[in-house]
This record gives sequence, structure tokens and C-alpha cells, in this order.
Amino acid sequence: MERKKSILIWCGGIACGILVCLCAWLITHNHGKAGEENAAPPVNHYVNVLANPPLPDSLTFCGEPVPLNDPMVREALDRELTSVCYQHSTTLLCLKRAGRYFPVIEQILKEENVPEDIKYLCVTESSLSNAISSAKAVGFWQFLESTAKLYGLTVNEEVDERYHVEKSTHAACKYLKEGKKSLGTWSLAAAGYNMGTGGVNKSKTNQGQSEYWDLYFNPETARYVFRILAYKLVFEKPHAYNVRLNDKDKYPPEECEEIEVTSSIPSLYTFCQDNNMTYKELKTLNPWLRSTKLTVPAGKKYIIRKPAKKE
Repeated sequence: MERKKSILIWCGGIACGILVCLCAWLITHNHGKAGEENAAPPVNHYVNVLANPPLPDSLTFCGEPVPLNDPMVREALDRELTSVCYQHSTTLLCLKRAGRYFPVIEQILKEENVPEDIKYLCVTESSLSNAISSAKAVGFWQFLESTAKLYGLTVNEEVDERYHVEKSTHAACKYLKEGKKSLGTWSLAAAGYNMGTGGVNKSKTNQGQSEYWDLYFNPETARYVFRILAYKLVFEKPHAYNVRLNDKDKYPPEECEEIEVTSSIPSLYTFCQDNNMTYKELKTLNPWLRSTKLTVPAGKKYIIRKPAKKE
């Protein structure tokens, strides 16, 4: 009997201890919660919230009005804007890269007398990167080899100027200006950049329509200009689409020095050593160099960039 009594007393003591601990935890927990109610909520930059991106009341592309009063046009823009807003990593990287490449592209568009909105076509084509498509279109402006050569870009085993941002931008401007002259509007010129000027002209003739917004295209071209417009909206009014990106977060322009090359370079490895830069720096700053050597034809010259000297 005494043994049973001792066991009961021991069990009761343990139960009381657990009860006391539980009460203490509840008091502390509730007190903490009361404090949290008055505290500012923690900032979470990665909360997944599904919200419809706002459409503007009016919009232009290269100075041409977009007929947002047309339900089909409005819905097509809504689709692409939703896609751009919710492909988070790609859109964020495009915004960061714009800090480096938009100043270069904008200057060339100005020189070529091409509307600044065309820079968003480049975003749509390649996400501002030297991409390679399944059809073997290459570079920021996604030129096929045959088209690149037609517009003055060198493409061979050693040099591929589709990877040269400045030169390929000039080539894209020539293509688009020809498209505008042939098709009548910048929106149709942009569509022609996607499917070819001849294909757009054929669609215009067959369907008896003269505006991009009224033409029936294949799914890719039908979405193409609306995707350009979606990027324009997000880039120009990032806060309206809940983009949290400061200017300091964008990739800065590359500070470089230029080396004029008028004779062939048998080894780019040696060239780098002679010019105080790494091979990695050479290839990163000059992605158009596609080999370990560079042949320079008579009367021609190339400009090779190297990192600027740091003070």
C-alpha cells in the first residue's frame, strides 16, 4: 500500500509541474501576441499574392494609339501583362539589365531616328541577353545568320556580330525602318520583325485590313506587340505593378577602355596577357569574339573593349 501511495504522489507531482509549465507558456505566448498586434508587420519581399495587374485607360506604341476600347485588344493586353508580371525572375532580370543596356540602345535608336519604344521589342526578343533560340536566332535582337549578313553584320567562325549589342542594334533599326516604310505603322513593323515583312503584307492583302489590331495572325505574332506593350507598362510604371527595385539594384553600365585592332591576333590568350586583362574579361566584354584568334582583313579594324583602369 505504501508503495502504491508513493507512486500516486510522484505522478501527481509530475502532472502539477507540467500544468504549471503549460500555464506559463500560455501567458508568455498571449503576451507576445498582444505585442505583435501593435507592431508593424514584417516586410516580406517574396509574398505570393495573386492580383490582377491594372490596365491603363490609354496607351501608345511608338506614338501610335492603342485601341483599348476594343474588348479583344484589351483582353490581349491583359493576358500578356499578367504573364509578364508573374514570370518574376525573368522580368526582374530584364529590369536589372536595363540599367546597363538601355542607355546604349536608347542612344542608337535616337541616332537612327527610331522611336524609343522599340527598346521594349529587344526585351521581348531576348530579355536583354545574348540568347540563342531553337531556330538559331542569336543575340539581343535575335537575328538569323542570313538576315544578319543581309543587314551588314559579320558572321563567321571567329566573329559573330549578332552578339555585338551596338552593331546589332543598328542592324535592327535598319530592318524596322524598312518594315515601317513597307507596312505603314510601327506596330506592323514590329509584327514584321516577328513573322517577316512579307508575311504581314500577305495578311493585310488577304484580310483587307491595315492595322495590326484588326489582323488575324498566328498565335506568336498575335501576342507579339501586346507583349512589347506589357513590358513597356511594367518598365515605365514599376510601382503600379508592385515592382520593388531601386536604381542601385540595377546592373550598372560597364566602364571600359577601347583597343583598336588593325592586324590579326593569332592568340587572344596572349593578347589578354599583353593588355593586362583576363580572358574571362575579354569574352564577357566582347561576346562577338567566337574563337581564340581574330583574323583582321586588310583595310578593316575591330574595337576590343577591356575594363577601365581603376584609380
